[in-house]
Amino acid sequence: MRVTETAGTAYYHRVVDCQWACPAHTPVPEYIRLIAGGQYTEAYLINWRSNVFPGILGRVCDRPCEPACRRGRIDREPVAICRLKRVAADMREDFAPLLPHPPARKNGKRVACIGAGPASLTVARDLALQGYEVGVFDDGKAPGGMMRTQIPKFRLPDGVIDEECGHVLGLGVELHLGHEVKSLGAMLDDPRWDAIFVGTGAPRGRNADLPGRKEAAAHIHLGIEWLARVAFGHTEKAAKRVIVLGGGNTAMDCGRSARRLGSADVKIVVRSGFEEMKASPWEKEEAQRERIPILNYHVPQEFVHKNGALKGVRFQIVRAEYDEAGRRSLVPTGEPDVFLECDEVLVAIGQENAFPWIEKDIGIEFGRRGLPVLDPATFQSSLPKVFFGGDAAFGPKNIITAVAHGHEAAISIDLFCRGRPLDVRPPHGFTLVSQKMGIHEWRYDNQVSEEGRKQVPTKALEKTLKDIKLELELGFDPLMACSEAERCLNCDVQTVFAAKACIECDACADICPTECITFTTDGEEEDLRGRLKAPARNTAEPLLVAGPLKTGRIMVKDENICLHCGMCAERCPTGAWDMQKFHLETAQAGKEAPRI
Repeated sequence: MRVTETAGTAYYHRVVDCQWACPAHTPVPEYIRLIAGGQYTEAYLINWRSNVFPGILGRVCDRPCEPACRRGRIDREPVAICRLKRVAADMREDFAPLLPHPPARKNGKRVACIGAGPASLTVARDLALQGYEVGVFDDGKAPGGMMRTQIPKFRLPDGVIDEECGHVLGLGVELHLGHEVKSLGAMLDDPRWDAIFVGTGAPRGRNADLPGRKEAAAHIHLGIEWLARVAFGHTEKAAKRVIVLGGGNTAMDCGRSARRLGSADVKIVVRSGFEEMKASPWEKEEAQRERIPILNYHVPQEFVHKNGALKGVRFQIVRAEYDEAGRRSLVPTGEPDVFLECDEVLVAIGQENAFPWIEKDIGIEFGRRGLPVLDPATFQSSLPKVFFGGDAAFGPKNIITAVAHGHEAAISIDLFCRGRPLDVRPPHGFTLVSQKMGIHEWRYDNQVSEEGRKQVPTKALEKTLKDIKLELELGFDPLMACSEAERCLNCDVQTVFAAKACIECDACADICPTECITFTTDGEEEDLRGRLKAPARNTAEPLLVAGPLKTGRIMVKDENICLHCGMCAERCPTGAWDMQKFHLETAQAGKEAPRI
């Protein structure tokens, strides 16, 4: 096998699975260590640089980091990364004096952001810190976009949104609320704007065009529109019997909100199987805990009504079948259709983009599903001055993805305004620092905790189900937070191997608790993986390969099962092994790209 190239950021970044999986590449182990040490403000600031909204994401992030967490391969339960982020937000001290300040002298460039959601606010923050004058335009009454209108208050209180949006606006960003942009052409004709960013989300709910839809329209609502009316107090009561169509997080939010608005009988009805639902596992669990049944493999056929009064929904029962390529199709079982009575239906079967305010002849090309045709790396549209991000770019995703889009779009806008090529991106920075404090001590706690994952305490259901604005989760207290943080395996503290110092005593391989280190003869990867002390079956995880050594053998370490405990480095008599902390400094607007 080829010797592993560990110079630069590529390899060691990949090994920090949680950070690699996070779209914004938040340095997860770094801030978790700070939380374990009670340094909540420092942990918050690390998050704020990467993901902009730590308090929001600590409550409602989709958590792509957690399925990737190495801890989940040991005891099946990953570290509660998301809820530890909330700890940093809830327990930090006043950090305003520690925030960076925009330069007093502006750079003369102005950027308009359309929409006040997470993507636009990320662009605004990054560019304001570089001396840009940024205007954010939104037709709502408060900033936050879908974070405010589509996420119920019992999951995400307004106060948290207000505070974290306020940190961005406090950098001198101009916010124009109640300002509906009706023409992109008019914005382009305005000489004030050097570039325009579109972060309007996917604001249109997908409809269920079935028999009876028009006749019973007064009792059938699009989920995202209904949630927005609830968020702003325009809808204060739900019908006695409610059916929610859909299997995503929006459907779970609709069902749970209906329960809190007085509905005694709520059912979530889904076309697919339970495991195939798009909703996050914890969202499904919360819905079931609140006594909301989820009915799977039910395909809606008709809204049954009598003179416009909704009586219920008729469903066809199906099963999943898969072809040789693994493609799924839903096949009727032949069972009789099922009729479910209800007084109201909430349709949450997906969201779509809507750009009625973008003129068709303006020069922006649109492709499949009505999405803009963009450069996937730069987020630039076919009209060079216009950039997209968040759900408006590639369709509905999540908040942390919108933030990542915002960072990349801000880099592109900065390069564009400076007349630089957009495809020459600024590189990530990194440091790699030894953790040695003597022969057998390290600057980090390398003891592997045997504690199980902590469950976040919640308020009593009898209280929360009566108040739609009462936040359900209490969050971790300091003791629980410290205990959960100790479960982190410090995957950013890398096992760095110096082949020239190795005397091939095999002491490291002997002491390794997971048998992840093997000294062996070289070979092709498939063959080599099978010859390791513990065969490396997870091909998604890389192998660290070093050598050839003095005997001609190579050293192979399986990153999949390494605990980063440092025992190899403690045992090595020559210092061939060292534990070195890798810190990734993600590129953001203002960082210089290499000259071409």
